[in-house]
Amino acid sequence: MSPRAACRLEQLGFTDVYDFVDGKSYWIGSGLPTEGTRADQPRAGTAADPSVPTCRPDDTVAGAKNALAATGWDQCIVLADDRIVVGRLRTRELEADARQRVENVMETGPSTIRPDTPLADILRRMTDRNLASVVVTKPTGELIGVLRRMSPE
Repeated sequence: MSPRAACRLEQLGFTDVYDFVDGKSYWIGSGLPTEGTRADQPRAGTAADPSVPTCRPDDTVAGAKNALAATGWDQCIVLADDRIVVGRLRTRELEADARQRVENVMETGPSTIRPDTPLADILRRMTDRNLASVVVTKPTGELIGVLRRMSPE
């Protein structure tokens, strides 16, 4: 809402008034609730699995491998402070020397999508590019989860 509208609401007696300066696209891109004719459209943010294993850049490959072992996942998302995605470890990176630091072997800056991406669009893209999964983040880079494509049986 505009600063003028926020000011007017306060003049009318509303006490919890906020001026969301980042705008509608940031709001939707952050996976926050929406209204309207397309509000119930399935989107990446609601389908992403937040339980993906994570590790930090200064962890060892052995530590990341251990975190992954009991989960059934084939990747570990590398997070910096505030859950910002900085990398990803997949099976091939986990084959590195166990004493190596994650930051030395990780896939740096993996591609991500926003939580407001319609599922139909991302499924088509994943199929066209033969992607098994995509990382879903807020516009700030904060991890929401990983969206995995089910293989046809």
